Amino acid sequence: MNKIELTLIVPIYNEVENIHQLTKEMNKYLEVTTMPSIILFVNDGSTDGSQELIEQVCQENTAYHYIELSKNGGLSGAIKAGIDDCDTEYVGYIDADIQTKPEEFTKFFPFLPEFDMVNGIRQNRKDTIVKKLSSKIANSFRRTMINDGIEDTGCPLKIMKSTFAKRIPFFDGMHRFIPALIQLQGGKVKQVPVKHYPRFAGTAKYHLLNRIKKPFFDTFAFRWMKSRYIKNDIKSRA
Repeated sequence: MNKIELTLIVPIYNEVENIHQLTKEMNKYLEVTTMPSIILFVNDGSTDGSQELIEQVCQENTAYHYIELSKNGGLSGAIKAGIDDCDTEYVGYIDADIQTKPEEFTKFFPFLPEFDMVNGIRQNRKDTIVKKLSSKIANSFRRTMINDGIEDTGCPLKIMKSTFAKRIPFFDGMHRFIPALIQLQGGKVKQVPVKHYPRFAGTAKYHLLNRIKKPFFDTFAFRWMKSRYIKNDIKSRA
């Protein structure tokens, strides 16, 4: 078996309606990928029976693994738990709502390892007006305040070099700034257009106030952290 190069993290919080279809889409990716991969479900304290389905999928296919968190801690915590758990050269992330398809990851491969991260840009978004409006406001505010040049930081299709991902400082709301946190370490980020689809099943967990208020305050927190970030460059060692 070829050495596994990529871990794809899938945070799960009460997505029981999506898991079967998500697995079908992941299997399509596993059939065509040129980068040997494993799928890591991170169950973020689900209470709807998601864990039982996750265990079933992992028992049926050795390419699937899981970690179960003791309680719901939010998307940033789930992503960080997956990053900490992985031991592959690259680590990626995708949402469980199947609004982006895992096969799109193959578009990212030509830009690795030249870039330290590849981030998707969702085209023709199939979201509600609330989600599109809040995302537009939050992205515009973030770019103005931190000047990261990232068009769609919330796109749930990302691949990073694990050496960079594991150095990302953890804080609530971290997931909104992953490309900027890679840049903060001196990493290069490539942006690639990807297709977007309606949510397969279930409902989003946030409303307009959450989608605008939290990114607003998190952006100021990031600016504070950026102004105090210490990056050591080792000249030599013995």
